[in-house]
Amino acid sequence: MESSHLLYRREPAKLERIDKLAINAFSSHGTSLAAATAAPPAIEAPSPLLGDILSSLDEAKAQDVVSIDIRGKTAIADAMVIATGRSNVHVGAIADRVIKACKAFGVGAPKVEGLPQCDWVLVDVGDVIVHIFRPETRQFYNLEKMWGGDRPRELRLA
Repeated sequence: MESSHLLYRREPAKLERIDKLAINAFSSHGTSLAAATAAPPAIEAPSPLLGDILSSLDEAKAQDVVSIDIRGKTAIADAMVIATGRSNVHVGAIADRVIKACKAFGVGAPKVEGLPQCDWVLVDVGDVIVHIFRPETRQFYNLEKMWGGDRPRELRLA
């Protein structure tokens, strides 16, 4: 509970940016961010853990942060966050900051992959999965395209 209160004591400019990222993550697909912020959201509020993760990414100067609501698409998590670091060292520093934020929130040690190379670091916190890329690697894998679109209709044999 304590860490969720810390989120609201931050500077207003950072809070506004974090709120926009959170609304983007939990808005319906195809809705622009301006439309999502203009209308009163009829969507479920993001978790405090997601807010703390987005805040830690902002503090670590992560670039192009995107959060995607993946509820209903998969059972592995509720949200996926994708961010970019400028270099391998920056990617590692961002990952360390996210891990510390998760531990401060009260989550046990998150599962981490790719930290030695720092080309693509995955931090699995359970309900939230965080991907931190170098720019070239992010462009190559393009996870936003894979997870951001609507799930294709399933054909079932009767």
